[in-house]
Amino acid sequence: MLPQRSKKLPAVQILLTNDDGIYAPGLLALEHELRNLGDVTVVAPATEQSGVSHSITFLSPLICKEVYESARRRGWAVEGSPADCVKIGIFEFCPRRPDLVVSGINGGLNAGINVLYSGTVAAAIEGAFFGITSVAVSLEFAEHARYEEAAVMAASVIRHVLRQKSADPQLYNLNIPTAAVGQPLDVRVVPMSVERYGEHFIKRQDPKGRTYYWATGDPPPRQTDHATDLTELARGHVTLTPLQYDMTRHRLLDAMRDWTFGEP
Repeated sequence: MLPQRSKKLPAVQILLTNDDGIYAPGLLALEHELRNLGDVTVVAPATEQSGVSHSITFLSPLICKEVYESARRRGWAVEGSPADCVKIGIFEFCPRRPDLVVSGINGGLNAGINVLYSGTVAAAIEGAFFGITSVAVSLEFAEHARYEEAAVMAASVIRHVLRQKSADPQLYNLNIPTAAVGQPLDVRVVPMSVERYGEHFIKRQDPKGRTYYWATGDPPPRQTDHATDLTELARGHVTLTPLQYDMTRHRLLDAMRDWTFGEP
């Protein structure tokens, strides 16, 4: 009796997006490396969407256009936000439901409270909404950022994450400082910093005499006595932070259950 052939498992289906736009070099570099992990479908904003957080489009139609590189289809450019790209990518453009959503590589770190403003992270959160393991990937800004090398590092981290994580879908934020690029992979698993910063504005007048304000980003976040994404990135380490989108403060919720709200 001949042995039965083992059934070939389908390749990992990956949805790749970003917030820098479909022509961003970080997206192309990460696409190239992720093809070693599975089948990649690219659905990204038609134009840069940095800092749009989790905005979505619902008062106007989403215009989507196929984008080609010579004869090869790169993917779909969406005139919308990163979150729009993930949602429409899952339900319209992926050949089957993705096993993994990756957002990046962003040009600039998304750490500390910037996680709340980031379109890159929001795209990963959108994937997690639908029960899909999702990873946001960011590289420290540099005029000549080494995206290809950073993509190799990111794909390696993602491979390790997929191998070691629990069976449940998870959400991760991965940041790579310039100092770590090209070095042996050294990942620190740390929480995001919640220290406030960037309270100052420069007040000026434009040529027409109108007052405007320019955010400076100062003062920087306060130093903490415990490791966070900001402290470890400053030391030149790659950081990986597990995130959640449930913003309920559960401990306080339990304490509030006996509150009353009748007439005083």
